[in-house]
Amino acid sequence: MSLPPLVEPAAELTVDEVRRYSRHLIIPDVGMDGQKRLKNAKVLCVGAGGLGSPGLMYMAAAGVGTLGIVEFDEVDESNLQRQVIHSQADIGKSKAQSAKETVQGINPLVNVILHEERLEAENVMDIFAQYDLIVDGTDNFATRYLVNDAAVLLNKPYIWGSIYRFDGQASVFWSEHGPCYRCLYPEPPPPGMVPSCAEGGVLGVLCASVGSIQVNEAIKLLAGIGDPLVGRLMIYDALEMQYRQVKVRKDPDCAVCGENPTVTELIDYEAFCGVVSEEAQEAAAGSTITPKQLKEWIDGDEKIEIIDVREPNEYEIVSIPGSRLIPKNEFLMGNALQDLPQDRRIVLNCKTGVRSAEVLAVLKSAGFADAVHVGGGVIGWVNQIEPEKPVY
Repeated sequence: MSLPPLVEPAAELTVDEVRRYSRHLIIPDVGMDGQKRLKNAKVLCVGAGGLGSPGLMYMAAAGVGTLGIVEFDEVDESNLQRQVIHSQADIGKSKAQSAKETVQGINPLVNVILHEERLEAENVMDIFAQYDLIVDGTDNFATRYLVNDAAVLLNKPYIWGSIYRFDGQASVFWSEHGPCYRCLYPEPPPPGMVPSCAEGGVLGVLCASVGSIQVNEAIKLLAGIGDPLVGRLMIYDALEMQYRQVKVRKDPDCAVCGENPTVTELIDYEAFCGVVSEEAQEAAAGSTITPKQLKEWIDGDEKIEIIDVREPNEYEIVSIPGSRLIPKNEFLMGNALQDLPQDRRIVLNCKTGVRSAEVLAVLKSAGFADAVHVGGGVIGWVNQIEPEKPVY
């Protein structure tokens, strides 16, 4: 569907702006009017990571007049494989500050506003109210539902993107003209069911592919051109080099944008999405040890069996000495239980402690009452015990 322009045009373009944006100006569908609208636009990018990097850089290059950045994290070396807005020199620096410097290096005419804080129910409405359009570059379900609900309550359009390994998705959600994110995904997946990029990985260049789709949709909405991805889900398979579309219809029973909404204000999104299941939380209570405790057990020749529940490619990067690899899925399917020793205490570990807590719940229910897991996982082990080892 075609939609009217999201913003009014600015009064004029300067000579410098005409020179800079000349390749836009000679496109009939954009022209002077469209570029003036981009200049007058205020767009908020949630996150300056994998998707935020190409999003911010190309929106800056395109001449979006005001760019807001919500980001609280710092640049880490593992970010550089895909977060191209940051460089080696930015390691340890605020991602928001690093992104701002890159944006202004690309286009000093852009006004950059930083929100160096975690996006939460307490601040999202005030932040979103300042912008015409939201571009969502988040990588966790709690923030995605928060962004969606705030956008619906404020009647703001937002452009969603998602990446994992070789697969990407993108759509435009605007409850006034079509479905919202909850119409597509009414409920979050069960805790631990869908690995994050930090657990499963992502092809770096996939960020550019999906991020550029998001910017393309932003320009179309702001300038009022083309057919935006409202009511359509774009799915990209980088391995097969295939794009396909799925129609998404507005759900009349949607909890937030339906005919009789049950979500009329922001909720507790961490609880709604359940980062760790209730079973895992109960199992971990009183059965969580620190990396230092594990080191003491190893040095004291305690009768323990250290089981690493990550995937083989993760195990190859770094592992706790003496640990044995049995991926989480083997426990969920029940295949691994018969191979566990009965005469030693089972000590589980994963990357950060989330997956091992889920497996711990399985072991507890199977009768391994004294099993424990390592809080903080192998990352905690490296940070506290073997800092010379790599992390990921």
